Amino acid sequence: MIMSASSEPVHIILGAGALGRATARALIADGRPTRLVSRTPRPAPQGATPVTADLLDPTGLALTMRDAEAVYFCAQPPYHRWSQEFAILQAAAVQAASNVGARLISAENLYGYGPVYGPMTEDLPLTPNTRKGAVRAAMHEQLMRAHDAGQVEVAVARGSDFFGPGVDGSAVGARAFDALLKGQAVPMLGDLDALHSWTFVEDFGRALATLGQDTRALGQVWHVPNAPPVSARRFFELAGRLAGVPGKVRRMGRTELAIGGLFVPAAREIVEMMYEFDEPFVVDHGKFARAFGDLSTPLERALAITVEAYRSERDDRAVA
Repeated sequence: MIMSASSEPVHIILGAGALGRATARALIADGRPTRLVSRTPRPAPQGATPVTADLLDPTGLALTMRDAEAVYFCAQPPYHRWSQEFAILQAAAVQAASNVGARLISAENLYGYGPVYGPMTEDLPLTPNTRKGAVRAAMHEQLMRAHDAGQVEVAVARGSDFFGPGVDGSAVGARAFDALLKGQAVPMLGDLDALHSWTFVEDFGRALATLGQDTRALGQVWHVPNAPPVSARRFFELAGRLAGVPGKVRRMGRTELAIGGLFVPAAREIVEMMYEFDEPFVVDHGKFARAFGDLSTPLERALAITVEAYRSERDDRAVA
């Protein structure tokens, strides 16, 4: 795709999954020229420019990055390929942003903390106890070294398990809501009554867009605002009531996951993360709220939007 020169700085999102699209929607709402970059052709929200480019092809990416003010790293490899590919993708994003003098806003999760007994805050040390947690911790350290060395200015947003329109690879993503809308008990990990912070993807996108437009965010980690924590059981009871279905959950154990892993590589990778669901998993976003305001969407509103999105998608598939 050939792009004309922009009269004002552009915000560029690397990755056109659910989070990348949510970030694009937030930036467009703020009136920011936005490009949504993906390796294969993907639709973009109205107002954003879709661009097909490979993050690992510096020559092809160069034109895409022109006029960039902020770059949002929302891309990720398949879950079972994190160890082999994730850090390489991030290094390419760091270099691309550095080449054009743009700040880099990175979407992270909470794996790097390891087990935490009490609300999670941004000042916790990174003490991962899993392979994927170690990948995330090493990537964060790589990112902050680049910031401290003056290679690129960085801000980091960390979200919990997220849900919302278009979310697929999540414990509360497409598979869970598909089961819900079919009236089936939703399979969930761990203690079904333990409090858990769930991140609405639109709030995650809004948080990234906020950090990308405020230099106060640079050099720091920020937890994405979430609605007050609820258990998995309560989460799907609310979703079921909004959808007009029972909203039941059932506990999925290690054996079921192991069997699923024989056929789905991503299922094998979930086993080591079960600790997040065996105990309360609560995120403190007070730092973000004090600096930028608490932008979290009330849970019932977020679930209503999510249910409607998945229901519309099912209806579209049925018509097709």
